[in-house]
Amino acid sequence: MGGMGHDHGTNGFQPRNMELARVFWYIIAGVMGFLAACRIIDLYASQMRLRRCASNSVEFPTKPNNRFLEVWATLTAVVREASYPQLHVSIRGFSWMTPPPLGRVILLLIYWAIIISMMTDGAVVKDAFYWERIGFRNAWVSIMQIPLMYLLASKCNVLGWIAGTSHERLNWLHRWVARTVFVTATVHGWHFWTEWVIADFVDYQLNMMPMIKYGLAAWGILLWALVSSFAPLRWMSYEFFVLQHIVTAVVFLWAVYEHVPPAAQYNVWFAIAAICSDRVCRTALLVWQNVKIRPEKGCKGGQKIGHQAQVRAVGDSVTVVTIKDVHFKWRAGQHLYLWVPTLGPLEAHPYTIACAHQLPETCICNSIQLVVRKHKGFSRRIHDVAAKAQAEGKKETRTVFVSGPYGVPPRWDIYETIVLISASTGASFTLPILESVLHTEKTNCTKRIDFLLTARQGEEIDFYVRRLHEFIERAKTVGIELLVHIAVTRNTSPPASSHGAKIQTIDSGPAGASGDDANGDVIEKVAGSPAVDVERTAASTPEKRLSTASVDSHVHHASVRPDIAAFIRTPVEVSGGETSVVVCGGPSLVSRVRNCVASLSDERAVHKGTGAQGIQLHVEEYSF
Repeated sequence: MGGMGHDHGTNGFQPRNMELARVFWYIIAGVMGFLAACRIIDLYASQMRLRRCASNSVEFPTKPNNRFLEVWATLTAVVREASYPQLHVSIRGFSWMTPPPLGRVILLLIYWAIIISMMTDGAVVKDAFYWERIGFRNAWVSIMQIPLMYLLASKCNVLGWIAGTSHERLNWLHRWVARTVFVTATVHGWHFWTEWVIADFVDYQLNMMPMIKYGLAAWGILLWALVSSFAPLRWMSYEFFVLQHIVTAVVFLWAVYEHVPPAAQYNVWFAIAAICSDRVCRTALLVWQNVKIRPEKGCKGGQKIGHQAQVRAVGDSVTVVTIKDVHFKWRAGQHLYLWVPTLGPLEAHPYTIACAHQLPETCICNSIQLVVRKHKGFSRRIHDVAAKAQAEGKKETRTVFVSGPYGVPPRWDIYETIVLISASTGASFTLPILESVLHTEKTNCTKRIDFLLTARQGEEIDFYVRRLHEFIERAKTVGIELLVHIAVTRNTSPPASSHGAKIQTIDSGPAGASGDDANGDVIEKVAGSPAVDVERTAASTPEKRLSTASVDSHVHHASVRPDIAAFIRTPVEVSGGETSVVVCGGPSLVSRVRNCVASLSDERAVHKGTGAQGIQLHVEEYSF
């Protein structure tokens, strides 16, 4: 690859190229300012709703009550309808090729239009400098995107903080920006290489300009990062992918720094600043949450460095991790990173915090319970350690470290109706949302909640069903209509045994918060209801067939795959205010919900003069 405008009479290219690089970041700044303004308006609309709810002055407080909010609601509805639809590739083995939702596709098309215009503006001129002009232009177009690529990869993300979103919801854009950089870098190198081939001095250029070799190395590293990030390869060994990706990111910056001239090196330093600020922020968060100068003496598991965690195997594929003495606050929908140095010195894995709040009467002794399904790597190691300890009649405890909480979930109490849809382990995400709405002590606009839980086997969700019974009683107390629908599409459980057959009632995925009883056993508490010993119940509850639970008048059971469109339509059509639809599941379920919400919103012409109110969609997908 060549330089970036400093020889062969091409110095005239550099001012225009540098100007375009500045314009690119002006555009990014403008977009972030626009998103910040949108966030402020949404906050204003939310506060207006809560005030109306608190005053009981109107029948439907979640409806916009002035002309400005009506216009804003209409614009929001148009954006939602355009952004929600998604095409799902259902071919076995190729579902990972499912394209992003339409909203993300539109955003990418706009981004690419800007990049392409910068790649070609004034550069495609058939003269003696044709090849070099395009080569230099695309060199600058490539280097100007690199800081954005690293900013989007940060967990402590300044862009996400401004826009009101979190790092995991920006990671898709990080990947696509990286792919765009690969294309522009390829165009940059190809034009220089073609010119040298035509002039027959490739060897001369390589010997005279060592920077070219660094450029080729940077391109090769970028190609490797691109290929290794494809889902099938990423899934083969995620721990290895993360480690090599970090090394790749650092080496790539070094190669780029050696390749570009001093006039462009500020972009590399910008990217380095993004990495360093992210690491400093994460390190500070890690220290604050895991180093206690004076741990509470009355707390079981209280220690100065890290947290004591009890690790227990439940069945053949589930591990319960109870992290003790957790003193930070979180919101329903957030997650944390778990680091167990003795099982993975360089590995930190994300798990959803599956309870809504610190539990009453636990103070700093509050504990978080995570449930991990055994797959490969870390999850297999932690399950094997727990199973071995139990076989020897011991309780396995480890010192663990946590980082977080991460995630910026929306407020759940500003919608009149909430529709929660989850598949099997997705209930670990939707149950805390339900809990947060039912147990909030602040103003709450929610009047109705519809909860749908689907699974292949009834035993997978037995634990969740018991918690739902507790929430049904709570809903009656606070005056919220709660409708629970459970669909078990393939019930293969054997008949209940008269010889005390046992089942596992906890599925994979994060579990809720827990406290400790006098004997140190893990117990799960729900405010306003008796404590439930999750692990003891899992080991001692007689096996129940679906037919046993189907007689419950509060829970609607089905043995066929649910009609997602009908399930969403029913509460939306009877709601007088805005509805929030939350889905947590695999790509197939997520795409169905996306398309149903978009279609229903368009059909009802929400906020377009028909009186129909908006439908907000929040998605958590099994795609990590």
